[in-house]
Amino acid sequence: MTSLSRSEVVGAKRVVVKVGSSSISGANAGQIRPLVDALAAAHARGCEVILVSSGAIATGMPYLKLDARPTDLATQQAAAAVGQNVLIYRYQESLDRFDIVAAQVLLTAGDLENPTHRSNAQRAMERLLGLRILPIVNENDTVATHEIRFGDNDRLAALVSQLVRADLLVLLSDVDALYTRPPHEPGARRIDTVPFSDDLAGVEFGDIGSAGVGTGGAGTKVAAAKLAASAGTPVLLASTRDVRAALDGAILGTWFEAAPA
Repeated sequence: MTSLSRSEVVGAKRVVVKVGSSSISGANAGQIRPLVDALAAAHARGCEVILVSSGAIATGMPYLKLDARPTDLATQQAAAAVGQNVLIYRYQESLDRFDIVAAQVLLTAGDLENPTHRSNAQRAMERLLGLRILPIVNENDTVATHEIRFGDNDRLAALVSQLVRADLLVLLSDVDALYTRPPHEPGARRIDTVPFSDDLAGVEFGDIGSAGVGTGGAGTKVAAAKLAASAGTPVLLASTRDVRAALDGAILGTWFEAAPA
């Protein structure tokens, strides 16, 4: 099977889109609406869309009267349990404008490494997509500690793209692309395309995400992109504000080429 080329994005049949906490929580909660607009437009042209959304902890924080991301695991789990409910409500309320039904799918990376759990998850996802339901996937934070402690949902998104054999993985962030060094630093240059064989040895990774509520960075996104690309799924790293243009095939962000077939 030949992987999708950059010029064929608008024709992708199955796309996984991942959005981070800082892009859709707090002051940026309003970005859910344009994000849903973009997903609905792709859905309307027949694309099967899966959204991997971080943000449960960040969304739950105000309800626990927390001014900053909690540092202890129990409070992180409590914030996630409250925030996941609110987050899904916000997505469904926005999707109602397009008569699209969302499904909440809570997974851990471990679920996708366990053959039985993986098979069950794959079967459920295929059925949801067949019913034209839009799955919204998040880490099951109340039982899984890896995401809370060490990273964002980028790796989970890559594993989901493998699970559903996606044509494309779109990783959204506060930054519009991958740069040779943190984009606020002098001399930073945007990287347009990353060939599969490129190990990005000369790139200096900084954090992606500026709101202090997410845990991912450029390094986690590159690792996730490489993981997905190795399984044959190309990856586009782009800004959340550019998601509509990205899904419509505009040449923007950073394109990670998939492994040769």
